[in-house]
Amino acid sequence: MRFTDKIALITGGTRGIGKALALTLAREGATLVLNYKQKEDTARAAVAEIESLGARAIALKADLEEPEQIDSMFQEIERRFGRLDCFVSNAAASAFKRILDLNVRNLDRTFALNVRAFVLGAIRAVPLMKQGGRIAVLSSYGSIRAYPTYANLGSAKAAIEAWVRYMAIEFAPYGINVNAVNGGIIETDSSAFFYRVPGMPSLEGVLDKVPKRRQGTAQEVADVVAFLLAPESEYITGQTLVVDGGLSIASPPFHADASPPLALPPFTPPPRPGRV
Repeated sequence: MRFTDKIALITGGTRGIGKALALTLAREGATLVLNYKQKEDTARAAVAEIESLGARAIALKADLEEPEQIDSMFQEIERRFGRLDCFVSNAAASAFKRILDLNVRNLDRTFALNVRAFVLGAIRAVPLMKQGGRIAVLSSYGSIRAYPTYANLGSAKAAIEAWVRYMAIEFAPYGINVNAVNGGIIETDSSAFFYRVPGMPSLEGVLDKVPKRRQGTAQEVADVVAFLLAPESEYITGQTLVVDGGLSIASPPFHADASPPLALPPFTPPPRPGRV
């Protein structure tokens, strides 16, 4: 029960990686604050699922593209709990287009939700972390690799990872660690949407290039974030942990494209991890 009596805010916490993390923390005693933007039914269902585990949870609606709504969300957290122990910036979205097709609105919204909301959230979270705390943010391998339609979001993720390093130094005197988790191809609604973009290479062809030969799971990413929020990670700050099945270390010529005698033996993936 590593998170007993801890208050944790997760933005975008009602589905995907955010929800997997919320359930993980709830199983170990945390009280959850789940931020969502629109789908109240989904938020209610996530809260009910957490409560079924014997944990406490609330859902707070806030459009993170609006600074005033970020302020209101943190004011409500302070009113209800008086403090915060963990802040996880998970909410993300972007327009998947070629650079020449991007417009001002695409650029502004991607920056507002992915970068500005994280920075403003951290600024509001730190004063509530009266006994120290943890800040974690979700990044992606588009921060370090270039591929079709991802320039807008990938550059935002790269900026987030830079902010993590600066925050880690400035927040260390307050007993606050700041880290990022850089995910690869994770099986979520977001990755399914991305691989449906017209003209995108097939997911199956891409997975052939991943050393683990499969997508990661939301739970695998959530477990790494949970580690960064837990006491065991006390001496880790300013880092970006990569969870991508080896994707970012592979490069052309790919092993998957090699022929004998260089071809790798047939690959049989082990059973996918999950929760009972």
